Amino acid sequence: MFMRWHFISCIRREFICRLSGLISLPGTWARWRGRGRDAAAAWDPRGAGAGGGRGRGGLSEVMSALRLLGLPKLGLPLRAAGTAARVGRSRPFPPPPPRRAMSRYITEERGLPGSDQYRLYFKTTAGHYISPFHDIPLKTESKEENGIPTKKARTSDHEAVFNMVVEVPRWTNAKMEIATKEPLNPIKQDIKKGKLRYVANIFPHKGYIWNYGALPQTWEDPHHKDTTTNCCGDNDPIDVCEIGSKVRARGEIIQVKILGILALIDEDETDWKLIAISVDDPEASKFHNIDDVRKHKPSYLEATLDWFRLYKVPDGKPENKFAFNGEFKDKDFALQVIESVHKHWKALLHKKADGGDINCVNVQVCDSPFCCSEEEARSIVQSASTAVNEDSNSKEDEDIHRWHFIKK
Repeated sequence: MFMRWHFISCIRREFICRLSGLISLPGTWARWRGRGRDAAAAWDPRGAGAGGGRGRGGLSEVMSALRLLGLPKLGLPLRAAGTAARVGRSRPFPPPPPRRAMSRYITEERGLPGSDQYRLYFKTTAGHYISPFHDIPLKTESKEENGIPTKKARTSDHEAVFNMVVEVPRWTNAKMEIATKEPLNPIKQDIKKGKLRYVANIFPHKGYIWNYGALPQTWEDPHHKDTTTNCCGDNDPIDVCEIGSKVRARGEIIQVKILGILALIDEDETDWKLIAISVDDPEASKFHNIDDVRKHKPSYLEATLDWFRLYKVPDGKPENKFAFNGEFKDKDFALQVIESVHKHWKALLHKKADGGDINCVNVQVCDSPFCCSEEEARSIVQSASTAVNEDSNSKEDEDIHRWHFIKK
């Protein structure tokens, strides 16, 4: 008996849900009943038709429709626009699931991926173009930075949280990077000797072994010799290896906490590699310093060192070298490096350092002489897009599916 009652109750509930959705579309309901627009408006559960003002009589109109169909009164919950009612002893409908917080930045692709024409531009959610190099704040702590309100990311302790621009998702091969020499600095694929660059697969790895990107508002000054490495900077934003469990999307802005740093020496230039983890990673609470990586992700740091040492060998180049004999420095050391490269970026944006052909056009750094209006930024993107060759071919390097075996 109970099963029969439960079955009938489910059928009735399904019918009412469908009926309430149908009545909320007056034109559809009227055509189905053949009563014309006036009847449909009278049955509008929002009370916005011939029955009067908005929000009046919605529930009673639904019940009237049921009686016209010859149905008895049902002890079921009915929900009309702006109305939540309970009839009889039935339980109310469950609340809608919470919405996920949206990113404050979006991206826009121009050109074909895998071609030299491809560009990924950055915009605010309001649709205004910005530079990911200059306009996205370095830190997420402050309530406002460069005129942009920021939301503080939650951490378990008083750790500094930084924004990271994801250039290369983990396990991909295309060498994507912020175009530091182009206006508004979109992400593009690096080109060397006229060919698009891809990193080789060195056994047992496939592509990049972390989500790879950079911290905004940082710059490794090529005219400043670092006292710890005795080499100048590489003229780029500081690089980040994010070691979390999620594969991130190109152009995604994520909040990371810094764990340590590696000093790669690339062609006699200091090329810092930060080790970080996203604060929203399921295991983020376990990681506070570089030793936690050794503890919870054994062999990951050793694999990282090997990757950077060997990744140019398949191209016929020698192995890369490192400062400090390849030792990973701790979080405190890394934070000092970040502070230094942020100061160099500030000097760059205020013409206190020689940036050479670095493009410093920005929209949000209001006291910078390179700051432009939102309309000028839009014109920059539009003019760059008109120069795109629609006949350019998207071609993937066949070598990205090949494994290279190198003696260590």
